[in-house]
This record gives sequence, structure tokens and C-alpha cells, in this order.
Amino acid sequence: MLRAVIGIGIAALLAVPAAARSLEDIVESGVIRVAVPQDGPPFGMTDANLELVGYDIDMAKLVAEKLGVDLEMTSVIGANRVPYLTSGRVDIVISSLGRNPQRAEVIDFTNEAYAPFFSGAFGPADLDVSSADDLADMSVSVARGSIEDLAITDMAPESTEIRRFEDGSTTMAAFLSGQVDVVVTANVVAATILATDPERRPETLFVIAESPCYIGLPKGEAELQTALDDIIVAAKEDGTLNAMSEQWFYQPLPEGF
Repeated sequence: MLRAVIGIGIAALLAVPAAARSLEDIVESGVIRVAVPQDGPPFGMTDANLELVGYDIDMAKLVAEKLGVDLEMTSVIGANRVPYLTSGRVDIVISSLGRNPQRAEVIDFTNEAYAPFFSGAFGPADLDVSSADDLADMSVSVARGSIEDLAITDMAPESTEIRRFEDGSTTMAAFLSGQVDVVVTANVVAATILATDPERRPETLFVIAESPCYIGLPKGEAELQTALDDIIVAAKEDGTLNAMSEQWFYQPLPEGF
């Protein structure tokens, strides 16, 4: 049995990756294969009926609809999103994928971002705060040692009381219970809380740092890239993406997105 397992493993390592499919190949086949998340709400998760739902799932459905093809979704995690694409198992990746130089060496991205991903300051909508300077004499909760902690420590006025907690849950709990005026965290964390319709709602006050999500695609597929960019631009212009944001992030798209 052990010998058989080893043999299978070696065969898999030696297997030649499947060639990337062009836009023409996808349209002619009538199917687009898309890598999507299943464990990263609100981008992708399973509902009570074990069906995939979320922002990225809706985006994958939109792409298939606009290309006039059927949709075949493959669930991925953060670590295997890019390998699934480079090995030819999927045609594109829609899985809260940020664009960075390391990934750009092996895959291409759409020029247009399709989803917001950012860290920011969140608080009651009627709070008169639109920048870090407005946090003077206010209290802020943040996860200790996080990127948000480093950023707000550098940005906030000296009179801001920064209260550091050990994790995201206690950081948000401090805000929800009224211990602090503002919470500094990621928009996906705020979205998770907004989904519960809390009495004290963490609405976006200002953005600290952005890392928007792009669709990943194989290297050199310019026609596919253009088609995907056109779909994203049209969805921004006709309000489709904003409606998706309000459904899954419980807030409109950030200004200027």
C-alpha cells in the first residue's frame, strides 16, 4: 500500500501542467472553470443548504453570465489559489486575491479591481470622523501588533487613547460594548459584525490602507484579461458591484473604488 501511494505521488509531481485555455477555448467549450473560496466570508462560504454563496461567488456567476458560458466552480484555500491556476485546473481565480510582485511573476491579473479589501477606522455613522486627525481625544481599539496597530499608532494624534487587545474578536467587542469610540480593523471583520445587525454598527469612517481584490488569470491571455476588465467596468458603472457590496459587506463600495 505504501509503495502504491508513493508511486501516485511521484506521478503527480511529474505530471505536465495542462495548457492554459484562451478566451476562445473557454467560449467554445461552453464552460468557464473558476477557483472560488469556501471558507472566507463574506467572499465565499457555504450556506445552510451547503451551497456556495458570497461576493466572489456572485462575481464568478456574473463572469460566466456575461461570457455566455456555464460556470464550474472549484473551492480553494489561500495557499492553493495560484497553483490551481498555474497547473491548468482552473481558468481564472476569483478568491479575494490581492495583486503583488511575487504573484505577478507567475500569473496575470485584471487591471480593474472587482472587490474592496482594506483596513480602516469604523464607528457610528453619525460620528464626525473622516481622517486620523479627527481621532483627537477619542478612544480606539485595535488588535495588538497588527498592521492596523502600527498604522494607527503612527497616524493618530497624541491625545488619542489607543487600547490594544489580543485578537480581532475582543477588539471588536470593545467597540460593540461602548468601551471605545472607534475600532480599527479590516473591512471583512466589520462586515462579519454588520451581518448580525448589531445595535452599535461599525460603519466605515475612513480608509487606512487598501489591498483590493483582482481576478487572477494565466500569463499572456490578453483577450481574456480585456474581457474580464470590460465585465468589471460595466458592473461598476451599472451598480452591480455596489449592490453586491451592500449585500455582502453591508456597506456601499468605498468612494472612488
